[in-house]
Amino acid sequence: MEDVDGEEMPGAIVEAFLEREEGVRALLEELEKLTIEGRHAEVRDRVRNLADSDESVFYTVAFSLTNSRQFFGDVEAQLDVAAADRLRDLADTFPALAGPFNIVRTERADDRLNPVTDTSYAVSYHRGVESPMVTYSPLSGEQELYESRGTPSEVLRVASDLTGATTDALDVAMDNDYSVNTEELSALIDRREELETELSKLRDQLDELRRTPVSDE
Repeated sequence: MEDVDGEEMPGAIVEAFLEREEGVRALLEELEKLTIEGRHAEVRDRVRNLADSDESVFYTVAFSLTNSRQFFGDVEAQLDVAAADRLRDLADTFPALAGPFNIVRTERADDRLNPVTDTSYAVSYHRGVESPMVTYSPLSGEQELYESRGTPSEVLRVASDLTGATTDALDVAMDNDYSVNTEELSALIDRREELETELSKLRDQLDELRRTPVSDE
C-alpha cells in the first residue's frame, strides 16, 4: 500500500475515500478536537482503528496530510483536478492530524510500534538522598508514552539496557547474514558518536566528583 506509483494507485484508494468523504471528514473533525484537547493516545488508537477497518481511506488521508505534490499530481492524472483539490483541502483543514497519521503509517509500513521521536526531560536535586534527579518521558509524536523519575545511575541503567538490546539485535542480523540498510547504518553511526561524546563528558564529571569532598551536612 506504500507504493503509490502502481497503475491502480492512488486512483483506486482515492475513489474509496470520495465515496465516504462526508463521514471521513466528520471523523477527522472529531480527531482534530481530541488533538486540541491533548488526548493524543486516544487519537492514535482511533487512527489505528481506521487503518484496520478501511485501509484505502486511511492511506488516502495519510498521503494527503503529507501535502505531497507527487501524490496530488498522480490523483490529477488518474482522476481529475477536482478530486486532487478535495484532498489538498484535507491538508489545509486538518494540519494537526498529519503527525498521528504519519506515525501510524510508519507503524504499518515499517513494523514499528509507538516509535519514539523525541525524549523530554527535566533535572532537579533531591537533598534528602543527596543526588540529582532526572524526570523523563519518551515521546511518540505528541503522545507521551510514560513518565519516569530516577537518579542519574537509574536513568543510565535504562540507557545501558537499551544499548545492550541494540547490540543484541545487530548480533542477530550478523549471525544470520541479514543486511542493514544504508540509512539505518548511517543513523547508528551518528547515535554512536553522540553516545561517545556524552560518555566522555560523563567520565570527566565522575573524575571531578571523586575529587570533591563529600559534605557532612
